[in-house]
Amino acid sequence: MSEQVQVTLLEAKSQLLQLGARAWQGDRVVITKAGKPYLDLLPYVATPQARKPGRLKGKIRMSADFDRTSEDIIEGFEGRL
Repeated sequence: MSEQVQVTLLEAKSQLLQLGARAWQGDRVVITKAGKPYLDLLPYVATPQARKPGRLKGKIRMSADFDRTSEDIIEGFEGRL
């Protein structure tokens, strides 16, 4: 179960490595300034890049008989072999 940890800016400066490890393990780390919450220390989470349609245009080719299936393959799938 995660727990919340509050530290001052000065404490965070001297304990950054340990606080980072705790944040990575799921603890909520709050850094305070003048007794009030100032920053949340969060683990990095990669965000997926937006998909760009058409970026492979002209790089992929399909054979002319792509949509034709030979009879032996059809028979194999239908269990007639």
